[in-house]
Amino acid sequence: MDPAMTGVVTPEHLGLFKSQGFFVLKGVVGESDVEKLRSECDRYIALVDADMDRRGVTSLGITHKRSRYFISNKWVESQVLRQFLFGPLMREITTAILGEAVYLFNEQFVVKFPEKGMKFGWHQDSGYIGHPHRPYMSCWIALDPVSEESGTVFALPYAQAGTRTMVAHNVEEGTNDMIGYRGDEKGLPVEGPAGTVMVFSSTLFHRSGVNTSPRMRRVYLLQYSAEPLTNREGTKLWNFAEPFPGTKARAVRM
Repeated sequence: MDPAMTGVVTPEHLGLFKSQGFFVLKGVVGESDVEKLRSECDRYIALVDADMDRRGVTSLGITHKRSRYFISNKWVESQVLRQFLFGPLMREITTAILGEAVYLFNEQFVVKFPEKGMKFGWHQDSGYIGHPHRPYMSCWIALDPVSEESGTVFALPYAQAGTRTMVAHNVEEGTNDMIGYRGDEKGLPVEGPAGTVMVFSSTLFHRSGVNTSPRMRRVYLLQYSAEPLTNREGTKLWNFAEPFPGTKARAVRM
């Protein structure tokens, strides 16, 4: 599908986002963009591995070597990433959800290695901020085909979670994951080809399973907000608040 096309997000999608907290766009990212993002992802995995080797460690935060990787905020130095995350497809998706002002809040690669990539527990992205804020949105972009076997993401619709607002999270020993739901619901798996995008609210509970497939499961996660997100005191930006070019977002200085 041509990333520059319009009409990707329909009124039905917007209704699902409001009622369930998410929707899925299968195969909307073009093959050329997928290949470029995969290449950047692999390049940064090699750099992270080299950094861990220098430090003599096998984990950094919630990244675990040759198992599960979270590689964040490389858009600052990568023209490839900037072109995509501020491109026409992401502009259409973000403005459909957030309105006329859009800020890049965070971006990261999330990778699970074949046959041993770790799971990731039930959480809301807002749970990592931990204080009241206007919910933001995430675009979970599959760079490889995703299925239950490959450790895809599972969504817990608002009605099943019993909440559409942020709840307190606790750190899980051994993984350093933040966990906010410990109920019995299994959630709905997101399955589709490379280029599939799950669009969801920061208050949606989601998790992912172990990658038991023989293939890498690479994902590019982009997060955008309708206003700058700050610390609890409102004196410092929580992460980025980079205005999306062409929207009504404006530069922020603190």
